[in-house]
Amino acid sequence: MTVRPITITGEPVLHRPTRPVTSFDEELRQLVADMFETMDLANGVGLAATQVGVDLRLFTYAFANDDDAPDRGVVINPRLVLGKISEEDPDRDEEAEGCLSVPGLSFPLKRAEQATVSYQDEDGVQRRFEAHGWFARVMQHETDHLDGKLYVDRLNKRWSAKARKAIKREGWGVPGNTWLPGRDEDPFGH
Repeated sequence: MTVRPITITGEPVLHRPTRPVTSFDEELRQLVADMFETMDLANGVGLAATQVGVDLRLFTYAFANDDDAPDRGVVINPRLVLGKISEEDPDRDEEAEGCLSVPGLSFPLKRAEQATVSYQDEDGVQRRFEAHGWFARVMQHETDHLDGKLYVDRLNKRWSAKARKAIKREGWGVPGNTWLPGRDEDPFGH
């Protein structure tokens, strides 16, 4: 297994839709193993392939849940059906998200409280589960990555302006910025 550098907002692969996975082979298994290693070392709850510079439609996750899904897994070629998303302003304390590709920052965002996740596993077998609460949020966040969106792209007007200023202040928003878990300081202070 190899720890891979995590791309930071501005890297083109993060801002365009991914290609479907069509080969369920040893190369895919190695990518998945590398992603788990990188995600774990970064203390992440999810990691999309785009975050390690690969434009394939898959992500790994590690999130204890009370749903019918494993607490740790890989989701390939996902399709989500979402419950309703509240139109209320997001709660700064209860709904703040972070992202390994926008390291060290967090902003509140409304998400659906429920998601039905249809996907393939590492062997290409079609699977499905229901996700609720924060687990549903993780599924939406990671699937957004595969659609070329970061959570900061979905913020309301108020929080979007704050995010843009913070990203500019950090010198991000341009290609070439990465960080390496295990070598670079943990941007979230874990």
